[in-house]
Amino acid sequence: MSELSFEQMLEDSLKTIRNGEVVEGTVIDVKEDEIILNIGYKSDGILTKSEYSNTPVDLTTCVSVGDTMEVKVLKVNDGEGQVLLTYKRLAAERGSKRLKEAFENEEVLTAKVTQVLEGGLSVVVDESRVFIPASLVSDTYERNLAKYEGQEISFVITEFNPRRGRIIGNRKQLVMAEKAELQKALFERIHVGDVVDGVIKNVTEFGAFVDLGGADGLLHISEMSWGRVENPKKVFKVGEEITVLIKDIKDTKIALSLKFEDQNPWLDAAEKYAPGNIVVGRVARMTDFGAFVELEPGVDALLHVSQISRERVEKPADVLSIGQELEAKVVDFNEEDRKISLSMKALQASQSGPDADYDDVDMDVAAEEE
Repeated sequence: MSELSFEQMLEDSLKTIRNGEVVEGTVIDVKEDEIILNIGYKSDGILTKSEYSNTPVDLTTCVSVGDTMEVKVLKVNDGEGQVLLTYKRLAAERGSKRLKEAFENEEVLTAKVTQVLEGGLSVVVDESRVFIPASLVSDTYERNLAKYEGQEISFVITEFNPRRGRIIGNRKQLVMAEKAELQKALFERIHVGDVVDGVIKNVTEFGAFVDLGGADGLLHISEMSWGRVENPKKVFKVGEEITVLIKDIKDTKIALSLKFEDQNPWLDAAEKYAPGNIVVGRVARMTDFGAFVELEPGVDALLHVSQISRERVEKPADVLSIGQELEAKVVDFNEEDRKISLSMKALQASQSGPDADYDDVDMDVAAEEE
């Protein structure tokens, strides 16, 4: 029997491999763009950066010498006696299986957004790509998807057809389910009259929508202050934290208010605006029959045209202007109807002496003219 050469015995002791086979190797060298593995074959295996991952990486940050990893043989001999390996394709096959199981079990997956596309987001699960259309990213239209880049998001697989290259993820479904739970918990917790914290979500001409953590409440322009608010957008900003009063709850609609009763300016108005008191106010608006003077936010008084001056005044606008500050005497206070009547003429008369006279006016009639 002929003796075998050392080289022949060594070669016989090494395993044989074939294209497509999954093998385990040990990292014996790693560079930025290449990994060398001992796979128990007569030649070492070469794993390039492009076959490691679809995402650009520095391989020296991914593996270290001595690490073991499973890879797939792409080509036993690349023409130079080297074995070409792939890691990403093996991972993609396993990822596809993982996604199929997640699809069948309606499992919630979490992955990082690797690419923001014109029509949606791309995430990678074990080297298998999942596309999340823009319409399924959230329960509301997302104008700017760029904010999701690099973020980890949760989703479910709602379509799995790898042969057609369609693996579709759905984040909207989870967002809606989470909001439904939060909404349920919120309505079980809140009651009319409660004071709660929220965040301004949107501001319109007629009011502001406040996120209460499960549902939005409407803060109508008429409930923003005891006084008048001309433009909500000049008062509130999106993202601003706010404390509000729950005024009413009807089904899933919540009405909010900033008119806290302990801040009601009419609580001590009878004392501050008693007939005979001298007050200072600002002209808020005018009509042909008089001017409405804001004494403080939420408290307006009527200065009838006949009470502006001892001289005859045809129209308030002839002698007054919006925003003008003036001093007048309170001549009538009706707490029940919340009406206050002023007179500048009475003040002028008192300053002229006790014998000075002025014409009284039926303030109730004037108020009805309003």
